[in-house]
Formats: sequence, C-alpha cells, structure tokens
Amino acid sequence: MGESMKGLKRTIMCGELSEKNVGQKVTVMGWVQRRRDLGALVFVDLRDRTGIVQIVFGEEINREAYEKAQTVRNEYVLAVTGTVMLREAPNPDLPTGMIEIKGESLRILSESETPPIYIKENLDAAESIRLKYRYLDLRRPDMQKKLMIRHRAAKVVRDFMDENGFLEIETPMLTKSTPEGARDYLVPSRKFPGNFYALPQSPQLFKQLLMLSGFDKYFQIVRCFRDEDLRANRQPEFTQIDIEMSFVDVDDVIELNERLIQRLFKEVLNVDIQIPFMRMPYQEAMDRYGSDKPDIRFGLELVNISDVVENCGFKVFRDAIASGGSVRGINAKGCADFGRKEIDRLGEYVKTYGAKGLAWIALKGGEIKSPIAKFLTEEELNGIIERMEGKTGDLLLIVADELDVVYASLGALRLELGRKLNLIGPDNKELKFLWVTEFPLLEYDKEEGRYVAKHHPFTMPMEEDLELLETDPGRVRAKAYDIVLNGEEIGGGSIRIHDTKLQERMFKALGFTMEKAWERFGFLLEAFKFGPPPHGGLAYGFDRLVMFLTGTENIKDVIAFPKNQNAADPMTSAPSDVDEKQLEELGICIKE
Repeated sequence: MGESMKGLKRTIMCGELSEKNVGQKVTVMGWVQRRRDLGALVFVDLRDRTGIVQIVFGEEINREAYEKAQTVRNEYVLAVTGTVMLREAPNPDLPTGMIEIKGESLRILSESETPPIYIKENLDAAESIRLKYRYLDLRRPDMQKKLMIRHRAAKVVRDFMDENGFLEIETPMLTKSTPEGARDYLVPSRKFPGNFYALPQSPQLFKQLLMLSGFDKYFQIVRCFRDEDLRANRQPEFTQIDIEMSFVDVDDVIELNERLIQRLFKEVLNVDIQIPFMRMPYQEAMDRYGSDKPDIRFGLELVNISDVVENCGFKVFRDAIASGGSVRGINAKGCADFGRKEIDRLGEYVKTYGAKGLAWIALKGGEIKSPIAKFLTEEELNGIIERMEGKTGDLLLIVADELDVVYASLGALRLELGRKLNLIGPDNKELKFLWVTEFPLLEYDKEEGRYVAKHHPFTMPMEEDLELLETDPGRVRAKAYDIVLNGEEIGGGSIRIHDTKLQERMFKALGFTMEKAWERFGFLLEAFKFGPPPHGGLAYGFDRLVMFLTGTENIKDVIAFPKNQNAADPMTSAPSDVDEKQLEELGICIKE
C-alpha cells in the first residue's frame, strides 16, 4: 500500500536544485531512477520531468528513512524531505551534480513492478513494446524533452499569431464527407440512420467561410484525420497550424510565414534563420531536382540530355524520346570508383520508382567505361559527357523513360546518393528553407480519366493562365505555394477562388457537373453568393515541424499517443469491436 501525501507539499522540482539551495530544507517527489546500497549509506536517484537529484539516506541521518530506503526499487514513487548539501564527490555530467539531499524523511507513495522497458535516454527497444507501454516510454527524459519542445513551439505560434492580429477559432470535428483527397474517417449517426459524419482532413472549407464571415485573420492548431497508408512521417490523426487571411495575395502570405518560421526557430532552438527564403517555380524544381520538395543542401542536379541523344545509336534513348519521354541524368561527382555491384544496386533502386533501368558512364583514369558505349559513336558519347560536365573520376547515371518516371527515379536516386556520399544525414544540421511556387493547377488522373485538383478545387489559377482553363488545362499554373525544409514539405497553401463564375469554370475543368459540385460543396457555393473577400492561407504539418525542432526522423516521437504502421494503438487496442446494442442503435450490421 502506498503512503498518503497528507501534510506534505512539494517545495521544488528535482532538476531545479543547485548550489544556491545548499542549507535549505526541501521536499521533492518523483520516481526512483536507481538505488545503490552501500551498507551504511543508501543512495537514491530521484527523477521528475525536470531532471534527477541524488538523495543520501543513512542511519546517522534518520534511521526510519534509511530502513525504508533499503526497500525501494526502480520506479517506486517517493516523497522525500531533507536538507540540501554539497556533494563530497561531485558529478559534472549531471546538472544537479554539485549537490545532494540528506534524506531526513521518506514516504513511499506507490510501488512499481519491474517495468518491461528501461526508463532511460536513447532506448533501443522494439517500437511495438514502446507503444504498448507508451506511458512508461513517455517517462524517459528524451521523450519528455520532445513533448516539452512541442508545447513551446505551439506557445510561440500562438503568441506570434496573436501579435499579428489573428484570432484562434475552432471548427467542427463532425462534418460532411467531401471525398476529394485521401479517404475520410466516417462516423455513423444515431439520429439519422444510414447517414455519416466525416472527421475533417483539414478545416479548409470552414476557414474559407470564416473569411466570408469577416474575421479577416484566422488560425488554429487543429487535429486532422486521413485514412491513408502510413509511412515514417504520417499518422492517421495529425496536427496542423492552419492559417487564413483576407485581402491578400501570394507575397503577403509568404512574408507573414517567413517571419513566423524565423521566430519559431529563434525562440525554440535559438537558431537565426535568414529571410526572405529562396523561391523556385515548380517546373524549375522538377527539372533541377526531380522533386516538388527539393533538398537544396547539396548539388547533384538533373541534366536533360534528350536533345543530345534523340537520334543516337542507342535504341533505349531513341525510343523514350520518340514516345514523348525524356532522357536525363545525374553526374555523381568523384564516384567513378563505384564497383559493378554498387551500380547494379542503384539500378535496382531506380526500378522501384518505375524506371526500366539505369545507364551509366564511368570516367576512370582517362578511360570511358560503359555498357552502352558500344551503341554510341564517339561523338555521341562525348556529347553526353560534355552536356553532363563529366570529368575524370565522375560517374554519369542516366534514365530514359516517360517524364514522370524520369523525375521520380532520378529525384530519389539523387537523395540516395546524397545519403551515400554523406552530403545529407542525421549529422547535417544545416537548415535550408525554400518556397516552391506556381504549381500546376490540375493534374491528369489516368485511372479517373479526368483532371483532378493538384491542391484542392478552390485554388486560384494565375491570372495570366486563365484563358488556358478550357483549352489546355494541364498548363494552367496555380497561385499555390509549398514551404520546404531539407527536402520535406512542412506546409502548403494557396490563394483561393472568390469569384463564383471562375469557381464554376474550375468545377467544369475537373469534370464535375454543377449538380455534383452543389451536392458536394453546396454550402460553400451558397455562401459565396454573399460577397466573399479575396483570401488565401497556408497550413503546416505541425508534427513534421516539431520533428525538425527536436531532431527526430520519426513522427511517433513527437506525438504523445501515436498509432502504429497499421493505424492501430497497441496500448488501448484501438480500433476494437463494439457490442451489438451499439450497432443496433446506429442501424449498422457487420458483413462477415
């Protein structure tokens, strides 16, 4: 049985103690990190969220407390009162290492079984065990520090937005399903049998309605839900910093957000971020990096050699160009020493992105080594090397395919080379921000046989491309922008359509009849009859931002109670079945 706290009050946190407290009587409470019994003395390290302090118990100090201290084990919860004194043998590795507490009274508030995971920093335990016993995992100081940084980041955002005239307004969690994006999470209605609410994938429509309501500047730190396949940095429920403003254009949104990012990194990490950030049109990002979220910390840019090889002797190159594709490559500087096995591995790697193979030319000690050299004239071979600026010691890696495949495979190969050559990785602390602008408004979906919105159906086209909306929709650029950090998209947004006629043209371009558009988005279209202001905004993936602020590569580290790769929670066993009565009330029967 645990003892009561009655009559006791904690006077200070463990990690707050220092030499300035020497001579004071204090009461601390926390968990036992470890106990060392040296016979005449028992040392206990007590931990709370601020740190660890050493407490010494001895017969000479207080016999009752000393005897109790001999019974405590790791993770017991204690309350200790005693006098702070200087340590005889200081521990410079511990922030409280100059002092210790002379244990004059001890209460065991609760006992603990042996925990299934160690409560220590940088734990090397299986993720499944960590998630099952998440409350223990969260006791670890490094995990607590990450969530404290998350709290701090949210506070900085709220303060900044408040100072800049934004109002934090909550939007509904139970809303209407508008399936234009990832799958919705659905919630059955008891009052309206056979009908469903959806959990919001984002507050997009509501934040636009708030602009129409005249609030001018809105923000929210808000939960969003997407039923999609999970990766290392995706979760079924995640948090956005959602921002919308009226009477603005692209530059206004970008300028505000650069100041927000600058403030966030300064206040949380004490890092000075230089603004304004570089801006790069989408097409340039794709041509140079094969990605709409390029990591610009290193070079290895893509080079287009299509015009050099369109009539060459190598059929693979010729055919790719003849069928409307492209031939591009990367000059892996100084990599001519890569062995055949390594090059074959890179060939297999690009195949996972749809490429049929990887052509290569190694420039080694005055020689040209390449399996495709026999298909090319000396002039053609030199033309490729010249275009790709090949020098002795370089390895030229080339993909020929349809353009999307070329971008995807070379974009991924570039990052793989960056990791392999140690140009990027956990040790690289450089922060490179970039705005990618002028995204395509629409992209063609082969499966659906129609154009779909690249961002969402309310994105404003660039004025100079408006006349292409009916004649060449694929070429229309949007007033859309993503903010990218070290090759990760951390936020994205756009200026929105506020003109009803233009919105109708947009729905037509998406292949929606007006009936279908009204069925899905009727409440927004109805509202837009009543004087919507020009408006636009941006949403950040807050969890992703916190990953950068804490230096972790795993999104689960910055969420208190995350789901696993199957969107399940091993701790609570969610999702779980429900009893028959609940299903009956909802008018639902489960198909076997």
